[in-house]
Amino acid sequence: MLKYFRGSFLVAIAGFICAFMWAEHIHPSKGFSALFIVVFLAILEITLSFDNAVINALKLEKMDPKWQHRFITWGIAIAVFGMRFIFPIAVVSIFSGLSFIAVTKLALYDVDKYTHYLHIAHAPLVTFGGAFLMMIFLAYFFNGNKDFHWISFIEKQLVKLCTIRYIDVIIVLISLMILQYFIPEEQKISVLIAGMSGVISYLTVDSISNLLENIAQKKAALIGESAKLGFIGFLYLELIDASFSLDGVLGAFAISKDIIIITIGLAIGAMFVRSLTLYMADKKTLKQFPYLEHGAK
Repeated sequence: MLKYFRGSFLVAIAGFICAFMWAEHIHPSKGFSALFIVVFLAILEITLSFDNAVINALKLEKMDPKWQHRFITWGIAIAVFGMRFIFPIAVVSIFSGLSFIAVTKLALYDVDKYTHYLHIAHAPLVTFGGAFLMMIFLAYFFNGNKDFHWISFIEKQLVKLCTIRYIDVIIVLISLMILQYFIPEEQKISVLIAGMSGVISYLTVDSISNLLENIAQKKAALIGESAKLGFIGFLYLELIDASFSLDGVLGAFAISKDIIIITIGLAIGAMFVRSLTLYMADKKTLKQFPYLEHGAK
């Protein structure tokens, strides 16, 4: 087992050192407090992304060993700097009206001012994430193709509603309209736009993911059942990883407003999730515990 998690422990040690030095540089004598936050964020990321590891392991089993390695190495760079550093800055940039470079400088050199703009973007950010995650939640319960139910007497009734086209989109949009009555007047438009963006983002990611999966399946069928997925499988996993990472990124801002500390903590957690994914794929863990797949979905 050590060979799967050796890299994760090395990243964790490097992350702890960087977090301590950064905290001491920005806020002297706060180094150990930063370490505690980093550990907490890493645990948060591992906990929230365990379902991600399960889903990834299903696809990783079918990938060529070369692309498995690239997913662990290249993929972690994309996951960390894409979703956990660039995404939060981009959100603040959009809702504050400042340029991306200006927000990046604030996040690195003026945490208090960055926090101020982050507070302004808090309601739209939470609405975007809430709408996105609500779409994932509803898509599972309105899936007419699933034959396994955790709460049968409820889920069997909900599945009947899948005959109504876009029922999940309708419910989320109605929820957004109801939400308009409980938020300040000056934030209504931004919250509505953010919520609709969350719905559009989910539909886009879901459509592209399904397209890539179909392409990969057709390619495997042409070559043979033993064919291994390559670049297409890599892209599919990165899209799935981005969508599953959203809840961890949003939850991190409830713990800290320092983008560097957040990035380090989530990066450590993401690395352990990657190692766990590879471990489950190599050991065929999901064949031993089939309920893990249903729970993750």
